[in-house]
This record gives sequence, C-alpha cells and structure tokens, in this order.
Amino acid sequence: MMQFTENPPPPPLYPTRPWPDFPNSAKSLGSFNNAACMEQLLVHCAHAIEANDATLAQQLLWVLHNIAPPEGDSNQRLTSAFLRALLLRASRSGSSISGPATPHHPQLPLRLSAISLAGFIDLTPWHRFGFSAANSAIADAADGFPVLHLVDLTTTHCMQIPTLIDVLASRPEGPPFLRLTLPSTPASTSPPPTLDISLDELGSRLVNFARSRNVGMDFRVVPSTPADGFHSLLEYLGANCNNAGEALVINCHMMPHRIPDESAGGGILSPRTVFAKSLRSLDPSLVVLVDEEADFTSSDVVTRLRAAFNYMWIPFDAVETFLPAASEQRRKYEAAVCWKIENVIAQEGVQRVERLEPRGRWGQRMRAAGFVGIGFGDEAAMEVKSMLDEHSAGWGMKRDDDDLVLTWKGHDVAFATAWVPSSATS
Repeated sequence: MMQFTENPPPPPLYPTRPWPDFPNSAKSLGSFNNAACMEQLLVHCAHAIEANDATLAQQLLWVLHNIAPPEGDSNQRLTSAFLRALLLRASRSGSSISGPATPHHPQLPLRLSAISLAGFIDLTPWHRFGFSAANSAIADAADGFPVLHLVDLTTTHCMQIPTLIDVLASRPEGPPFLRLTLPSTPASTSPPPTLDISLDELGSRLVNFARSRNVGMDFRVVPSTPADGFHSLLEYLGANCNNAGEALVINCHMMPHRIPDESAGGGILSPRTVFAKSLRSLDPSLVVLVDEEADFTSSDVVTRLRAAFNYMWIPFDAVETFLPAASEQRRKYEAAVCWKIENVIAQEGVQRVERLEPRGRWGQRMRAAGFVGIGFGDEAAMEVKSMLDEHSAGWGMKRDDDDLVLTWKGHDVAFATAWVPSSATS
C-alpha cells in the first residue's frame, strides 16, 4: 500500500512520462500550481489508472498530492477532491494502484437536523434559486383550484415546502388544500447531507407548520427510486391524481439527473425518456424542472473528469468568498461537493447517480414527450433577483428564452424550466 508522507522522496523517473520535463522534486512543482495544469495532471492520472499503469500513476499521484493540499486554496481543494476520487476508483476496480487507506472525505457521512439543513442550503443560492423560481410558478398554477397536489421530486428533504406554504397562505382568496406526495428513495445513493429524522417525522412537522399558517395539508410518502425512473410513484399517481378541482404539479428539483440515462444502457428507451412520457400521461397542470447545468453522462471517465473539473470549481470558489478556511460550515459544504465528485469519478453502473444532463437535452426530452415550455413571469424573476441580493456579488441570473439560469461570475450554474402539456396551450 502506497503511503504519503509530508515530504516524500521523489519516485524514480521512468521512460513513460506525461511530458518530457516531468518534475523530479518537490522544488520543481511550482509551475504546475494552476487550474489548467492541475486538470491536465488529473487527466493523465485517470488515463494511467484506467490502463493500470502503476509506474506512471504513482508519479502523477505524488505530484498531485504535493501541489494540491486538501486545506489549500479553492483550486487546490478542488484538485484534492478529484485526487481522492481517482484513488477511490482505483481501489474499487481492483487495480494494483493504491493510495491512502481512507480516501473518503473526513466529513462524510453528513447528517443534519432540519434547522442545520436549512442553514446549509441557505449558504449559497444553489438550491434557493430553484426554490424561488418554482414556488412562484407553482402558486400561479394553483390559481382557481381548491386543491394543489404537489409531487416533490427533490434531494433537499422538502426544504422548499415551508416557503411555498407561506406563499399559499398569503393569497387574498385563501390558500388551497395542499396534498404533498414524495418518494422515499434509498439512503445509500442519496447525496449528502441527509436528514436526521424520519420522513414520517418530517411530514408531521410540515403538517403542523401548515396548520399554523391556516393551510390544510396531507403528507404522503411512496417508496420509489430514481433507478427505475420512479416507476412505483408514477403508478401510484396514475391511480390517485385524476381528481376534479385538483392542480397536479410535478416539482423536479435536482432529482431527475439521478434517473439513469442512455449511457447506463439496458433498453431501447432510456428511463429518462420513459419518465418524461409518464409525466405527460398524468396530464399535469405544471412540471417544474430545476437542475445543474453540466454534462456528466459520458461513459468515459476522462471525459467526465474534464466536465466535472470545469464545473465543480464553482462551489469551491463561491464558498471561499465568504467563509473562512477554518469554518465548519465550509468543511461540511465542501464535503457534500466531494461526495458528488467521488460519485461522478469513482462509481459506475446504478451506483453512479450524478449523471447531469444539459438544459438543452432536457428540453428535447420534454418536447418529445408532449410538453411545451411556458417560461417564468416577471414576478418569479423578481423573486429570484431579490433572493440573490442576499448572497455574494458573484451570483447572477439571466433569462434564456423561456428559462431562468443561475450564474456565478458569468458561468452557468443551474437552470429552471417550466412545462405544461402541449394540449394546454393549443
């Protein structure tokens, strides 16, 4: 087992090198300490690990370990996370290449109370962007209906719902009755942080909160999993959502990318395509789709590494602007980011659930399934902008056709789209 020390001696140089002037001492590593070089080193390392080239991989691991300390700047912490993920991939593949005995992030697993989770989510607008945009659209869809049936497909443990309840409670004509249905997904493939209470307890708290706002509410959990496109949930909805006077709204918040895509194989139609068509068969009043703007669907790990490296720098850079290095909040936030990186790089098959797909491709799926985009109104855009004013200056929002896009320093981060059955607009 290879062990790193604080100042390990350089390994001998071998004929196979990623480039002719490969460094042979820690003193000569300074020129590699930038994001572009770090990315290239990680790419070479991934190629070496996939080829089971232990000699070259050990050289690259030594360099990466020295230039990317886990407590360094944002680029170094990002690179350290990818290094950990590559070591984990090597260990799981049975490769002769090995590294530290505990490659997982030291903060994982991460379980939080409901109050701590709310604070965790409020650190950045990563999720709040989607909450703000969706809640405005959901309230509009419920207009004129005595019952709002909300199907909440989210990874945030219903943290969006209290604000939605407040929005519904403030309506002059009175709030609709809220039926909330959500899947109970396997904890083993759920992203951190997880909630330290059961779904039953969470439901009880939400019902009590709604009652305190004079909103009637029913909470229901259906065991289901994204691995099969939420088949059992969709079956339940097909049998229980054709009620007159009910607005059916499907709220997809950073959950659909966990449904297997074409790269997972297994059939003519991908589970994502089947999922979109199944949603259309329910004839919902509205579908809101919020997700991260990146492409992690490639079956090639090196391609995924490049895509992830050029996207996952954003959360590291963002939290560095307002949280000090010693902050426990920052450590926990970055631990959750590291889990995603490990899943993208180290996992395969059904265990690889972080299969982000770009907004354009989701749009194609939804249109092919019989939906049409309706966009967000000015009120939704104003809600999002008002929320962004509470965060660092680097965050922004732009309109792109009918959609809203969250940005960090001009780079696309997440998108919000709204859809209705095409027959509803004809």
